[in-house]
Amino acid sequence: MKTNYPFTATCFFAALFTFQLQAADHASSASWPQFRGPDGQGNSTATDVPIRFGLEQAVRWRTPIEGKGWSSPVVADGKIWLTTALTRAASQEEQERKLGDDPLKDIKEVAGAVELKALCVDFESGAIEHNISLAQVDDPEPINPLNTYASPTPVLDGQRVFCHFGNYGTWCLDARTGSPIWTTRIQVDHSVGPGSSPFVIGKHLVLVCDGIDQQFIVALDKTTGKELWRTARPPIRATNVEFKKAYSTPILVDVQGRQQLVIPGAQWICGYDPATGREIWRIDHGSGFSTSPSAVISGGLVVFSTGYMRPELVAVRPDGHGDVTTSHIIWRVSRGAPAKPSPLAVGNRIYMISDDGILTQLRSEDGSIAWRHRISGNFSASPINVSGKLFFCSHEGVVTVVADDETYQELAKNELESRLMASPAVVGNDLVIRTEQSLLRIGND
Repeated sequence: MKTNYPFTATCFFAALFTFQLQAADHASSASWPQFRGPDGQGNSTATDVPIRFGLEQAVRWRTPIEGKGWSSPVVADGKIWLTTALTRAASQEEQERKLGDDPLKDIKEVAGAVELKALCVDFESGAIEHNISLAQVDDPEPINPLNTYASPTPVLDGQRVFCHFGNYGTWCLDARTGSPIWTTRIQVDHSVGPGSSPFVIGKHLVLVCDGIDQQFIVALDKTTGKELWRTARPPIRATNVEFKKAYSTPILVDVQGRQQLVIPGAQWICGYDPATGREIWRIDHGSGFSTSPSAVISGGLVVFSTGYMRPELVAVRPDGHGDVTTSHIIWRVSRGAPAKPSPLAVGNRIYMISDDGILTQLRSEDGSIAWRHRISGNFSASPINVSGKLFFCSHEGVVTVVADDETYQELAKNELESRLMASPAVVGNDLVIRTEQSLLRIGND
């Protein structure tokens, strides 16, 4: 179902302001420093990335990765960083103690102990240069089986790499040596494990802490780890605490020359002043929660998924002040909306892949559906756009490549190892893909 609101995005975009993403120039192909790449939107301008590959085709190297983690690889200065978690299986006694009478125990799993690690891999050779043990967690909380203890993607900033493990801690490492610079821990109960990735803007390292016990955004001084500001999320009307959690990663936008951090959460999406953390605007998107996808920018609008229970894709104007729920929602679409993968914006086209593999192309101006097509598989990884070639990675280990076009055109279907839960990186004309077992660099000879 699509709902239009009495305001056209075209008129708004032309008459009110010029709206654009403020991030690193995504024409730069030498790095992929954060979740969803230099622009935070999953876009690359590389022109010679292979679209046909497999474990025996176009693989420059394949490096086994110990442990388990869904953090995406990030790349700069010829080094790839990712996180992982080594777990010890819980005994029956530990399982009973930790799950007890938890009403969600049937959809949680528990480890006896967890070792949190950061890995640095050489881009040219695939050799592991740094294998850094950051912490030993002797009494880890239960997580959802689709999650890991190392799901947030690191972020690179100059000679620093920031590794975030939610409630278990945040580390700043020297990107050359791997030595810890500082560490801190922000307390929040994620209920089913961490998910939101850290984000760097200026001197700030921004963390989203949308737990079941409290919901807030916090900024740390990236050089010292000292807290600079903390802003509470808007009140949530749900009485069940599980409906208050969320796991989205911020994006940075510029509205009339003013930067904003835009972050979806349970019930609300908000824009914040990154310098002070002050809330600029808020929109009540409904009763969605466990919101994992990041928002995207298209046609002057912020487009995002509302999360569980019944996800919707919603487009909003980001130029408001205060609660602008009744005036700044432009359209919303429920059919085929994702709960986990982020949408992808390519010009004025929006692509969304539902968790069960329905790919939809929408027009950003009004949310109308141009076409829909089922791709086999189940999906959590956020897709990427490489010069009009769209890559979708499934749990089953298949990467489907689709053309950005007015009709569905499948360019290739490539089989790798299952599972694929991390979003790929693009560096130069190569793909860096993390599977459940390995890290692969894929490129043309």
